[in-house]
Amino acid sequence: MAVLDAYDEIITMLGSQYAEINGCDFYQYIFPDNEESGKMYMDFSHPNAVYLYQDARDVGTDRRLRRRIMLADTWENDYMEYVEGNPMTLCSGLSYRGRRNRLEDAQSMNALVFDLDGVGGRELRNLFLRFGAPAGRIRTMPMPTFLVASGGGLHVYYVFEQPIDLFLNIKLQLKALKYDLTFRLWEYKATSRNKEIQYQSINQGFRMVGSMNSKYGNMLRAFQTGNRVTLEYLNEYADPISRVNTARPFCPSKLTRAEAKEAYPEWYQRVVVKRQKQRKKWDIKGKQGYALYEWWLRQAGKVKGGHRYYFMMCLVIYACKCDVPKDKLEKDLYDVYEELRRVKHDNPLTEEDVRNALEIYDREYYNFTIADIEKLTDIRIERNKRNHGVTQQQHLYLARSRKKEMKHIGLPMKAPEGRPRGSGTKEELIKEYIKNNPNANITEIAKTLGISRTTVYKYYDKIWQELFGILVQSDKQTIL
Repeated sequence: MAVLDAYDEIITMLGSQYAEINGCDFYQYIFPDNEESGKMYMDFSHPNAVYLYQDARDVGTDRRLRRRIMLADTWENDYMEYVEGNPMTLCSGLSYRGRRNRLEDAQSMNALVFDLDGVGGRELRNLFLRFGAPAGRIRTMPMPTFLVASGGGLHVYYVFEQPIDLFLNIKLQLKALKYDLTFRLWEYKATSRNKEIQYQSINQGFRMVGSMNSKYGNMLRAFQTGNRVTLEYLNEYADPISRVNTARPFCPSKLTRAEAKEAYPEWYQRVVVKRQKQRKKWDIKGKQGYALYEWWLRQAGKVKGGHRYYFMMCLVIYACKCDVPKDKLEKDLYDVYEELRRVKHDNPLTEEDVRNALEIYDREYYNFTIADIEKLTDIRIERNKRNHGVTQQQHLYLARSRKKEMKHIGLPMKAPEGRPRGSGTKEELIKEYIKNNPNANITEIAKTLGISRTTVYKYYDKIWQELFGILVQSDKQTIL
């Protein structure tokens, strides 16, 4: 069947069951919280959609596409000028802070989008049988919000009730979820005439509704097939290891900027003064070179069938941690791929999986946690333990011997004589010190008592309230 014949059949079938929605309204539905022109929300409460379009002025030049922010108050005019009928426009389901549509600048996911090529009437009928069917059945899929006839197939849109905040660990989990659902969606001779499954990143841009597909000469048309969805609903259809867990909330610091400058001077100099906003990288290479990366590479023999792709993805993360060059990483990935593909599983491992794993080679993953790696790969990582195998009595003997030796050779110690007997708990020590030294700051208290700043912060507000009837709130003091 010719592509355009399949396209016409899809339009007829979708139009007979669902309402068509024009491109301007389609993007207003997905991105209802875009900024208005002339306004700038410095708290990033209004991230914007960013789209790419072909401009007639660039024909014959090296410039292929221009980038533009989707602003709420100008969108209708912008849509008619830059998108409608344009032979090449692209937009993802993400919204971004700033003006760039890079994954590291993505702030929230408004829609999870899939590209399904090789779809005609027969394939669409099979999809209708699977969409919205119970999650426990084989190859069923959640009911999408929109189906878009693209020309070569379908774009499947799941628009969220509330945008998903794209913290670093959530980006990786959403990638795993999309990977899993793509495998469910794309089945050769059932839902697609194409043999090769096409896996894509969560930042993938798609031809926009109302624009023209220059390859086939047809317009992209959208039909609303369902309602907005929740992440919990999509999770029901995914393998448990690929589900997104947003239970761990983001906890912003409660320190004022002045307190942060005093408590964390190195951080303040790097982030506030020098404006180096990227996360500081662990100094792994300086301590052990590629040892951690090579160690993870040797864990390939522990991988189970459903975790093979995630093992490769975490190998890329360890490469980021250890500054492993990308060419070495790529060679190692293909070597381990040959080993992992022999692990039995219903879903065969392909070279496309290697290419998808390489997509996350990015400095943002320097500090990805052990717990998250364990979750993705189901490989237990033993933590280093201090005084492993040493009893408390033996540990105290070693500590006292060390302190005695330090005192003998004149090395400085925080508390040479240890905590005085009968001196009470740390809270009582801090309270007594503040009572006698009310003008002392957090750092001074911690250094004098040999107690961490974290412990002082834990009791500081409570003690001030008890002693002086003052509740300390940020830079202000409230008299009770």
